[in-house]
Amino acid sequence: MLKGISAILSPEFLKVLCEMGHSDRVVIADGNFPAESMGKNAIVIRCDGHGIPEILEAVLSLFPLDNYTEHPVKLMEVVPGDRVETPIWDTYKEILKKYDARGDVMIEYTERFRFYEEAKTAYAIIATGETALYANVMLQKGVIIPD
Repeated sequence: MLKGISAILSPEFLKVLCEMGHSDRVVIADGNFPAESMGKNAIVIRCDGHGIPEILEAVLSLFPLDNYTEHPVKLMEVVPGDRVETPIWDTYKEILKKYDARGDVMIEYTERFRFYEEAKTAYAIIATGETALYANVMLQKGVIIPD
């Protein structure tokens, strides 16, 4: 155990976040996301039994979002004609505001298959047990600016 670091972040998870460099991306995937097939060239970490909001909160407490891009956060947009509500997105927006002054303006809503293609190039995919639909989140790592 470490002080000040969420227990939800396993040693392997922390190692991956630390290894990532500027502009590398991590996908925090819902339970329906094809993590293993999308992550053939990535590190896949299983966090079954945990929801995305608690993982997002833990990651953002350590992980700088990219200031050199307008949209360091991507969400998979709802497929046209799909009658799905996405209240989890409001939860994400509240979490994002706590860790980055840009808030929800840094979110890009990405078409489903484009999201999949970008996920294939992610450094890591975190497979969760999240049951909300369209809950996938992609984060692009930034830099820590020295004091």
